[in-house]
Amino acid sequence: MDIVLQWIYVGGAVFLLFGAAIFVHEWGHYIVARLCGLKVEAFAIGFGKPIYSWTKDGIEYSLRWIPAGGYVKLPQMLTSEALEGKNGEGEDCPKEEPLPNVHPMAKIAVAFAGPFMNLVFAFAIAAVLYVVGLPVKVNPAVIGYVAEDSEEYAKGIRAGDKIVKVNGEIATSWDKVIETVVIAQTNMIPVEFLRGEEKFSVTLEAKVQKGIDLKMLNLDPDNRPVIQGMENGTPAQESGLLLGDQVISFDGIPIYGNLQFISEIQKRGGKETEILVWRGDEKVSLKVTPRGEAGKDNAKIGAMIGSSGKDTYILMKPGPLPWVLVADTFKQIKGTFVALANSKKTGVKASHLSGPIGILAMLSAQVNADFRLALKFMILLNISLAVMNLLPVPVLDGGHITMAIFESVRGQPMSVKLQEYLTTGFAVLLIGFMLFVSFHDVKRFGMFRSMFSQEVEIESQDAPDAPKAVPSK
Repeated sequence: MDIVLQWIYVGGAVFLLFGAAIFVHEWGHYIVARLCGLKVEAFAIGFGKPIYSWTKDGIEYSLRWIPAGGYVKLPQMLTSEALEGKNGEGEDCPKEEPLPNVHPMAKIAVAFAGPFMNLVFAFAIAAVLYVVGLPVKVNPAVIGYVAEDSEEYAKGIRAGDKIVKVNGEIATSWDKVIETVVIAQTNMIPVEFLRGEEKFSVTLEAKVQKGIDLKMLNLDPDNRPVIQGMENGTPAQESGLLLGDQVISFDGIPIYGNLQFISEIQKRGGKETEILVWRGDEKVSLKVTPRGEAGKDNAKIGAMIGSSGKDTYILMKPGPLPWVLVADTFKQIKGTFVALANSKKTGVKASHLSGPIGILAMLSAQVNADFRLALKFMILLNISLAVMNLLPVPVLDGGHITMAIFESVRGQPMSVKLQEYLTTGFAVLLIGFMLFVSFHDVKRFGMFRSMFSQEVEIESQDAPDAPKAVPSK
């Protein structure tokens, strides 16, 4: 029963939060259109068939089944006319008097209002987090295992060393280490370590990790691997492994991290091997035979591996200043765009972006962990919506603004036919792109499921042994 209630809570919260981001965007278009005297025919949240609809003052309002967007139907906007036909035309509809043209500045104001409201909403959420506090992740980036035949070991790195800086950025957690390495415009990463009271620096090569197709350091966190998923008929299932089992040792070798566990599996393709796991409060010994050739990276047991580590946060109260939190989010988005623009150097590609499926999955994970983390994610979502919608692409708000500027400079609007071709062409491209990133979201389902099941602990700043939070700068 508790699990059912949890899913109802998470599902309801995600629907409301994501719907709120869409609502404020469309409401911005709607209210400015009304203020500018434009005719509004419809206001919808979502796409597809209506769940519920009503009409008031000649405007059809509706809530629809697919919560991945929304729209305001404005017949005086050229884009609306191009996509939906001229107002009042059709076999069963009498022709209406043509509506007066709209000044280009009004079109710009209406188009800009949606992204602007997302920015206002993001700032409002940041203000709420300043009052209620923000959990800040403080998992130290401690090394759990270093293979003796590795380049990292040869450079003096040992288990227990702590990463304090990576590529010039302070390493507040493993997440920060991973994020910094992924978007770095080089695969040679300067890393500063702490061992006891001694600091030392080395330059390490980041390599593309199979499965996620992003570059990572060849360093393992100090966490035990956990079995988080298995396919039917795989060696993992046949061995008797269960979801939640924590790997203690493999072939008698103590296991301290995922990379080490994968490496040991690959060495034993086709060989029956003892695997010792924690299951609840007891140790269980099992036999598993990895499929594949020994010494090759195709040797595997068919299990999705997670981490036994707990995500530890401390509650900063008050939270970061609202403008600081918003500025940090802009910096994060800028870093993603720069990494995409320099794909050959960073390895970050469009396939690594998330569409509606990935966004909803990540928002679900944050809601499940803590409502304040979900609110922080909403800041990122709203600013991302604002930035993406302001791109000068037909169909998006930035495209409307671009065409309105063109109309203002030229003294007359772009021909409806040309606009129709541009709008339709870019709509097809946009839908294709959304399907492309959604396909890759589905491929990353195991990662999203791992995020959802990750254990989270939030401590107050005055807890006796709580590590100190590093405020945003």
